[in-house]
Amino acid sequence: METKDVRIAVRGASLAGNLTLEDGSAGLVIFAHGSGSSRFSPRNQRVARQLAEAGLGTLLFDLLTEQEEREEAATRHLRFDISMLAGRLVEATEWALDRFTTRELAAGYFGSSTGAAAALQAAAKLGGKISAVVSRGGRPDLAGAALDRVTAPTLLIVGGEDHPVLPLNEDAYSRLNCEKALRIIPGATHLFQEPGKLELAGSMAAEWFEQHFAPLAQRR
Repeated sequence: METKDVRIAVRGASLAGNLTLEDGSAGLVIFAHGSGSSRFSPRNQRVARQLAEAGLGTLLFDLLTEQEEREEAATRHLRFDISMLAGRLVEATEWALDRFTTRELAAGYFGSSTGAAAALQAAAKLGGKISAVVSRGGRPDLAGAALDRVTAPTLLIVGGEDHPVLPLNEDAYSRLNCEKALRIIPGATHLFQEPGKLELAGSMAAEWFEQHFAPLAQRR
């Protein structure tokens, strides 16, 4: 698949992104990276390549502008502003879907760390426009009351050795009212740096998206 640079217009900002999408793609996975990260996150890029190999489109983009990133590095005032990040994710999603009017396109979110909370809040707001959500090492607890309103099938992937985050995912799982799954990868820590662990998480994500994008793809 060919990847192209895009600019996403949101309220008061223009965000840089990388879009990989072909006409035959089963759907589009939009990434929401964690605090202190960007579209250049090597972990998310590796997962994006796995999804592309599975025939899925991907959109990685920066939730903050370059100026905001510089300010954030000094003050850290935005990384936990989940509502603001979720709002930008909603706008980016609508931007992407508005540009694919030749056919209905399934859309889903892949969120990591605090980006998972933004993804869940955005999914709660967009409802049926989002077909699936995957959280990798995420902080779904930070989605707050939005957890109760998520309707998209949601997969929580967490490392068995990620001791601070694992119980937060278990609690969030119990609160979700949608189709859901919690998969714990033994031996994996928060960043899935252990050999083969990130690839396993990517395979789980690809399977989840393929499963839940399929009904819409079959109607085309």
